[in-house]
Amino acid sequence: MNSTKRALSLDALRGFAILTMVLSGVIPYKVLPSWMYHAQVPPPDHVFNPDLPGLTWVDLVFPLFIFALGAAIPLALGKRLEQKTPLHKIIYQITERAFLLGFFAIFLQHMRPHQISNPPDTFAWLIALFAFLLMFALFARFPAGWNSNLGRAVKTISWLIAIILLWQMTWQSDKSFSFYRSDIIIIVLTNVYFFGSLFWLLTRDNLLGRLAILGILLALRLAHNESGWVQDLWEASPAPWIYKLYYLQYLFIAIPGTIAGDLVVKWMKEKDEHLSHSWTTSRMITIAGLMAIIVIISLVGLQARWLLATTIINVILLSIGCYLMKSPASSIEKLISSFFKWGTYWFILGLIFEPFEGGIKKDHSTMSYYLITAGVALFILIAFTVIIDGFKQKKALNLLILNGQNPMIAYVGFANLIWPVLALSGLEEIILSFTSHPWIGFLRGLLYTILLAYIVAFFSRKKIFWRT
Repeated sequence: MNSTKRALSLDALRGFAILTMVLSGVIPYKVLPSWMYHAQVPPPDHVFNPDLPGLTWVDLVFPLFIFALGAAIPLALGKRLEQKTPLHKIIYQITERAFLLGFFAIFLQHMRPHQISNPPDTFAWLIALFAFLLMFALFARFPAGWNSNLGRAVKTISWLIAIILLWQMTWQSDKSFSFYRSDIIIIVLTNVYFFGSLFWLLTRDNLLGRLAILGILLALRLAHNESGWVQDLWEASPAPWIYKLYYLQYLFIAIPGTIAGDLVVKWMKEKDEHLSHSWTTSRMITIAGLMAIIVIISLVGLQARWLLATTIINVILLSIGCYLMKSPASSIEKLISSFFKWGTYWFILGLIFEPFEGGIKKDHSTMSYYLITAGVALFILIAFTVIIDGFKQKKALNLLILNGQNPMIAYVGFANLIWPVLALSGLEEIILSFTSHPWIGFLRGLLYTILLAYIVAFFSRKKIFWRT
């Protein structure tokens, strides 16, 4: 790979996804407009309604992260293949990482303050804070030069403490440890990572084969409601707490991500210093702006259920995009053009699927949800690529990049670090007392998210990363 090129736009996309995920969890409930929450749990009661179609920005954050996870697979595994790592060893590493992700999902859910006690008491806040420090010891990969023997000793002791803590503690209502008490987001990511990695290894030189896997998955999804062996396969699981075939539907997002990752790897290997850019600065700005407009119009139109108008406007905008993508010369222009072609394909396919299953929904997720969000992920990735690699303005998105490089800390940092500190110090009550207005409450959540972003960025700059 070209050492001068980095997949920073993917880091930015992952950082954007994780920080908006955090923001969606810290904004005030019941009082903001419906587009500030998941479409199927609208205010004021937030009662889940599986028959309510729509798409909000909150519904985007999870598929954006899944797409980024898929896109990272060719980069990580491709590097190991280039290093001549034996295939069996790569499969072992994939399995090991999936195991650690599964453990992370279970441990994290048990150590959330409201799982320990609801409402949390002082003990619950202290345990949650201790759990953050323990996860730091479990998952941190320290900079080169640190004493390796000391690192191994710390991790061994930390694993023992974590297992004892899970085994001995009781949770609210005197509940004991359960494999089924887990973070569903991380469980889904575990399944998507494991099977997505194996499928990429199997089809790394066969794009048609990878698309065929999606065809098989689509057939399973359409047939599973009918009695027979497909339904039996769909419902079968040797360990329901960690695996369900249902979770693999998110490969409709992750596999498009792997295709984008392949394109990034190809771009990173190219040397185009001798090629001049054919696209003007104004064209690049227009491309980035157009991607943002498509995303915004899609969110507004699909949530408001202006389906025909949303489709027509997006087709017009995508046609403009096709014109703007003409005659790419440099490798970055070719990358952006390829992103756009695939994004348009998935997005249009999703719009066609929109009437199916009662309209687009995150829960229970529909085909249109997978495909439209895969397209949206590519459109956002294009905008970030223009800024970072087209205009060489890494600084503009550096906070997102640094958080995208350390997403595990970002994911747990509020509930297990910032929130316990605020509660134990008494600052939370003070802050809540003058942020009771709905939009001031949103501003409070935004400031919490920014604080977390800078904490994560600090660790990233120090080269201290959490990894499974």
